[in-house]
Amino acid sequence: MTHDLPRSEPLARTHEVTNQPSPLVGHDVAADPVLLEGLHREGAGWYEEDLHRVGRLAGSEQVQHWADQANRNEPELRTHDRYGHRIDEVEFHPAYHQLMDVAVREGLAGAPWADTRPGAHVARAAGFMVWSTPESGHGCPVSMTYAVVPALRTQPELVAQYEPLLTSRVYEPGLSAPLGKRGLLAGMGMTEKQGGTDVRANTTTAVESADGSWRLRGHKWFTSAPMNDLFLVLAQAPGGLSCFLVPRVLPDGSRNTFRIQRLKDKLGNRSNASSEPEFDDTVAWLVGPQGQGVRTIIGMVAATRLDCVLGSASGIRAALAQADHHVCHRAVFGVTLIDQPLMRNVVADLALESEAATTLALRLAGATDRAQRGDAQERAFLRLATAVGKYWVCKRQPAAVAEALECLGGNGYDEASGLPRLYRDAPLNGIWEGSGNVQALDVLRVLAREPEAVHAFAAEIEAAKGVDARLDAAWEQARAQLTAAAAAAPGEVQRGARRLVESLALVLQGSLLVRHAPHDVADAFCASRLGADRGLAFGTLPDGVALEKLLARTPAGLRD
Repeated sequence: MTHDLPRSEPLARTHEVTNQPSPLVGHDVAADPVLLEGLHREGAGWYEEDLHRVGRLAGSEQVQHWADQANRNEPELRTHDRYGHRIDEVEFHPAYHQLMDVAVREGLAGAPWADTRPGAHVARAAGFMVWSTPESGHGCPVSMTYAVVPALRTQPELVAQYEPLLTSRVYEPGLSAPLGKRGLLAGMGMTEKQGGTDVRANTTTAVESADGSWRLRGHKWFTSAPMNDLFLVLAQAPGGLSCFLVPRVLPDGSRNTFRIQRLKDKLGNRSNASSEPEFDDTVAWLVGPQGQGVRTIIGMVAATRLDCVLGSASGIRAALAQADHHVCHRAVFGVTLIDQPLMRNVVADLALESEAATTLALRLAGATDRAQRGDAQERAFLRLATAVGKYWVCKRQPAAVAEALECLGGNGYDEASGLPRLYRDAPLNGIWEGSGNVQALDVLRVLAREPEAVHAFAAEIEAAKGVDARLDAAWEQARAQLTAAAAAAPGEVQRGARRLVESLALVLQGSLLVRHAPHDVADAFCASRLGADRGLAFGTLPDGVALEKLLARTPAGLRD
């Protein structure tokens, strides 16, 4: 006996979807006038075709799926194999490996150090910004591999063996003897639970062996990407705090002692594993002189701080793109959101913030490239500008991402939009390689000890002198702050350090935009960031600002 079932309608009328933007896929992430102008200005115009190719891949539906999968399926620690042998391996989702493979293949890790073309580090910076747009977590091992080379160059015999593999464009995951692989990734282990930023409080010890190697014993508190091949580690040697190279696998193929106690349960950066490794008679090689560990590793720190600026500028761009796409395709009260005056002010302000961050990030990348080629003025400029830029751009990212998320309303609070992941990832760069206070104290240190860096920074600002009265006035105020800081007691200087660094960051961005951006963009920045009529929240651009000119500078193709 059968029963006739009522037929259901093919589509319930209540489920008809209208007034929702299509997914932001199938676009070229590199089609951004601000990014492309900076690429050419800083000497890497030859990379534009490749950058667009990376950009089209980054904007594809496939890569956005990789990004989602790499974060939803987090790394898992395998301490032992089925027989009880200690293996200390971290298992990643295949999507993570696909993201890493593209990054290394495209030369975003150590490759620029083997590239003799002027602008190689700028090209890499632009590629890093574009490729980290869909997913930023895997950028951590990429960045550390890029940064380890200058530190390793202090030890010629080690760099001769490992630099060709660290600069390789081959991604070869898995633990095996380093010199038998076609490409290597590097990391670093500096902080310990009792000291954190105060690495001189480290208790990990190093004892020299008869064969010239060293043996380490201790526990590190925050070591990311533990499946990388090599690590720069700080430990106390008889001559003081020193830098060592620690391989995961020894030359004979046996596992070095690198016991991963646990993986960190982090706010964001979920696709990337961060760990607490324990060293116990762990084989290492000295890098640089004994007692000079901080000085040896400072080149790595400077390079990773640059990547913090690049990553935060990229995060701001990514959030802007999502917000801009949404407001151009969503209507409220019968009017498209972007045509609502208040929303127009918000998105234009976000675009201005993104342009200032991107321009500064690429200026630092250009200085890095020229400094590597012997330009002493650029090296001096970087010493102060990197700390200033790292402080400010990383501070602005969480606020900008939160504002962009709000542009989507409830849709932005939904995981499927991608904005919650951007928001969770946003604070990381402000913490990595020194929090805001560390950067501010570093600026004070430079001001007190390195007058050539102050002169180079001042020259950069004054290259725009006389063009905009608001910029000139802001620079005079910042100079007064510098003079006051030089005369103040140490406690007073520290208390006002953040205000000083903020002033330096804003006049630096203002100088760059006055010289390189369209007049309307520079005018908007000086009016809203340096002038008397400034608001505290995004969307408070003053009257007279050419909003349409700012909106025209958002990534191309998203407003169609």
